[in-house]
Amino acid sequence: MRIAVLAAMDKELALLLSVMPGYEEIEVEGRKYYKGEIGGKEVIAGKCGIGKVNAALNTLRLIEHIHPELVINSGVAGGASDDIGIGEVLVADRIAYHDVWCGPGTEYGAADGYDLFFHPYEKGLDGCKAKELKVKYGLICSGDKFIHTAEEIKDIKSHFDNVMAVDMESAAIAQACASCGVPVMIVRVMSDQPGKGDNVAQYKDFWGVAPKKTFECVEHIIKDVL
Repeated sequence: MRIAVLAAMDKELALLLSVMPGYEEIEVEGRKYYKGEIGGKEVIAGKCGIGKVNAALNTLRLIEHIHPELVINSGVAGGASDDIGIGEVLVADRIAYHDVWCGPGTEYGAADGYDLFFHPYEKGLDGCKAKELKVKYGLICSGDKFIHTAEEIKDIKSHFDNVMAVDMESAAIAQACASCGVPVMIVRVMSDQPGKGDNVAQYKDFWGVAPKKTFECVEHIIKDVL
């Protein structure tokens, strides 16, 4: 099985590569990626960049050139629910945009031509639950903004009252995968809690303790679930 794993930032990618020993550097359309194995499965890891456009473009690039059977997006996210705390891992069971509206007569959050929610790889999600991984499951919403205030969370919840986490890439990656018929999974660790204290400081401090948990979870999923 060939799996593409994408992270938004270099510091996230470095943590991912730490669980993929013996990788080799490859190039796809002038961009660096890293090829290796996890649990006997071929893995191509790379940075997609921050934000929806970067994420979609680089997901599509990998799909077109390396033809993965599954795309996994991992990294950090902001917690948007009292049910998940800093350091806990979310495996998305639905993915949506929190900043998309195409005008009257359309559903808030739905990209043009798509359903409101993108759904992850069912076999992978069921496998995680069967293995009783120490993770949470729920909705993650994406938008082109670092969310950092209680008011922003309140606004997102006015459209998605059961949102668990927010980020800037997951929905765009899910849409690119959906457009190409490639399954996707989203695995994110909570780095901060917008609206609860100084979440910018929480986010910065989080990197000091190296959030390896999410990438170890990805490793476990690839080795033991897929």
